[in-house]
This record gives sequence, structure tokens and C-alpha cells, in this order.
Amino acid sequence: MSKFSRRLMLLGAAVAVLAAIGWWMIHVPAVQDAIFRRVIARTLTATRDDLLEQDSLRVLLCGTGNPLPDRDRAAACTAIFAGGTIYLVDIGSGAWKNLALWRIPAPRVAAVMLTHFHSDHIGDLGELNLETWANGRDHPLRIYGPPGVDQVVNGFEQAYSLDEGYRIAHHGAALMPAANWQMLPIAVKIDTSPGVSPCAGGSATVLEENGLKVTAFTVDHAPVAPAYGYRFDYKGRSVVVSGDTIKCANLVAVAKGADVLIHEAQSAHLVELIQQEAEQIGNARVAKIMSDIRRYHTTPLEAASEANDAGVQLLVLSHIGPPTSNLLARIAFMRGVADIRPRGVLLGYDGLLLTLPANSKDIETSTIR
Repeated sequence: MSKFSRRLMLLGAAVAVLAAIGWWMIHVPAVQDAIFRRVIARTLTATRDDLLEQDSLRVLLCGTGNPLPDRDRAAACTAIFAGGTIYLVDIGSGAWKNLALWRIPAPRVAAVMLTHFHSDHIGDLGELNLETWANGRDHPLRIYGPPGVDQVVNGFEQAYSLDEGYRIAHHGAALMPAANWQMLPIAVKIDTSPGVSPCAGGSATVLEENGLKVTAFTVDHAPVAPAYGYRFDYKGRSVVVSGDTIKCANLVAVAKGADVLIHEAQSAHLVELIQQEAEQIGNARVAKIMSDIRRYHTTPLEAASEANDAGVQLLVLSHIGPPTSNLLARIAFMRGVADIRPRGVLLGYDGLLLTLPANSKDIETSTIR
């Protein structure tokens, strides 16, 4: 046996001994507890308070999917960090789980801006309200949206009211004040002329606080009406969230000169393929739904065109459909976009963080996991 072979055998034996020792140690209760203590301490101190620094406008995609099941994407949610406060545009199913896993400072969520009332945009509203309250939110949660928002809010409050009572009974009213559990529905009314397309124009100021201005504007998601998008302006920086819509002149007008446009995008040609295959196998229900949904969303190509017309610096596609779970799907989804907009386009994903330093033109991108 060569010297090299003997060394290799000794190394293998050493590794085996170490593995055996490690296997034995993780079965020792004191070792288990010591490891758990370190993990717990790291978790409890991992809150992302840095996102609340007031030097920048920050945008975090907390849900970039649509109603079709997608393992990698929660339903619609965009988080805006400005003035030391957190604002959410929509809160679809799975979005709260993302925010919690990322250790977002839950008590600092001040308001939710709902674009419309499809289930994939409101599904986690009850969870968000209860969990931010349980984590120490010291104020009622404001919920802005089109007229009808009070019905949505009241429904979630009624559904969660028993749970609220259980929590107070269990932990005490001093720790879980009932007043802070409340949601405050605030209807944003935008005057439009009867029979005139919502894309012909219409906007209203939602709030102005802590240096932030939020503007709602009408988009076209018929038969859903009214449906809104939102613009956020803070310290010389601006972000627009489209909401669900077809290609819309009003969106382009409101987004003029914005730094970032977060725009919904649905690949019409991929949805059509689903429709065709459903027809082939005799699934008329799926075929009809796929035919219908092509009529009230924006394609990636149309979103790129709108971004060019608005003169935005960065277009981020979100509310992605169908799911893009592999490289082939992502390439097919983005087909032709580079021909319209060669630069300044990102295919959004859950955890994408954009940082816009105050009074600058820089846009920093990173990922939260």
C-alpha cells in the first residue's frame, strides 16, 4: 500500500470518528438545548430594522404570483418602506408568511392600499391584522381601497373576531389591547364620468405623512370596477404600482418620470397555450377561464411599452402568470421584451428589494431570504 493510500485511509477513519462523535453529541439534551438557544437568540435579534432607515425609499416584493399555483411566489403584495413606516399594496395569500420569515418589523406596518378586491389581493388581510397586532402593533391598521373596502374589512374582522377574543383571554388585554386589533377601512373615491374609460384619467391623494405622498389612480380591470394603482413619492424618489389592468393611458400619465414601475404582467401567448390544451382534452371550464383572463391583464410587451412612454428608469414585472418555475418558462415569458425595452427591465420575484437613496437617481437591487 502506498503512502498516499495510507493517508487517505487515515483521513477517512478520522472523518468517520468525527461523524460518530457529532452524531452522538446531537443526541445529548444539553447539546441540543445549547444549539437551540443560539438559533433562538439569532432569530429574535434578526428583525430587519435597517429597512426603516429614512435615508431611502425602499420597495420589497412580498408576493409576485397570480391565482395559478406557484411554489415560488406568494399572491400579490408589494411593501413600501418610507419615513420609518411600512405600507403594503395588496396582501394576497402567502404574503404574510414571506414578511414573517424575512423578519420584517411587523409593528411598523401602518396601512394597506388595496388595488381591488379579487381574492388573490386580499387573502392574507386577516392574518396580517392579527399577526402584526400580536407582534406589538400599537395602532389600528388603516385599510385604503376603492369603495367597498368597508365590506371587505368588516368581513375579515367578523371572521377573526373569535380568535381575537381567545388571544385577549389567553394573554391579557394589557399585552393585546382590543383597540389596536381594529382595522379602519378608508374608501378612496376618484371621480370619473359615467361611460368614460377609467384609463381616460382620474387620481386622488390618499395620504401625506412622514414625508411620503401616496396617490391613487384609476386603471381598467373590467368587470372589476373601480380598480386602482398607487404612486409613492418620498424625498425626490418615486415608485408606481400598477394594480391589475389592461394597457392604460392613465397609468402612463401618473407614472411619468417615476423611478420604478412595478407592473403586473401576464403572458397572453402562454395562457393561450393552456387554453388550447384544455380544449384538446375537453376541459371546457379551464379553457373558458383562460380565454377570459387574457382580456383584463397586461402582457410583458405592453408593460414594456408603457414604461417607455412614461419614461421610468426601471420596470419590474410582477403578478406573474402563468408561473415561471424554470429557465425555459422565464425565457418564454420575457419573449420579445428586449426588442421593445433593451434595458431597465427586471422579472420580479419574491424577496426582491429595491433601495432608492433620497435625492438621487441610483437604484440598488438585492434579495431578502
